[in-house]
Amino acid sequence: MPHAPQRPAPADDVGDESARVLSTGGPPDTDAEFTAFMQAHSADLLRTAWLLVGDAHRAEELVQHALVRTYASWSRTRGDDPLAYTRRTLVNLRIDTWRRRRREVLSAPEHLPEGSSGGTLGPSDDRDQLVRALALLSPRQRRIVVLRHFVGLPEAEVAAELGVSVGTVKSTASRSLATLRTALTSNDPTARSTR
Repeated sequence: MPHAPQRPAPADDVGDESARVLSTGGPPDTDAEFTAFMQAHSADLLRTAWLLVGDAHRAEELVQHALVRTYASWSRTRGDDPLAYTRRTLVNLRIDTWRRRRREVLSAPEHLPEGSSGGTLGPSDDRDQLVRALALLSPRQRRIVVLRHFVGLPEAEVAAELGVSVGTVKSTASRSLATLRTALTSNDPTARSTR
């Protein structure tokens, strides 16, 4: 009697320090390498995803999907830069989600609850202000700002990951930072009192 094909087992919780990949029948060293990669980078990927989507649950889901795709192509990506591949996958998955919905679904800054925290990232008034300010940006602006200034990628790498020119990255980042600066300054009581 033929056996049903085995599907790869999903990774455990990516935020858990003891995360491990269940054996899929592949070489044990491959699973160990991927597990080490996941443990080393899942927190950074989660932070990036959270800044891209503005929601802790959607960010966790996005990271899980990106890690599944990375694992599926691990044999060819592990020799290059698996973090860059996973980050690019993360951004592409976010773009695909936005295209399916045809519009960004974020809460307007005035509708966010006061004192809300960023989910798994912990409570912080500064973080709350930042999330509110990022919600004012368009999806493209937010992606460029997150990759350029939060992840710290050079302009050329951001351009390559998003498929735009370096000039577009520069001009979009400049306009986006001006919007953020205005939003964050107008919410800062000390800035208002010194004017």
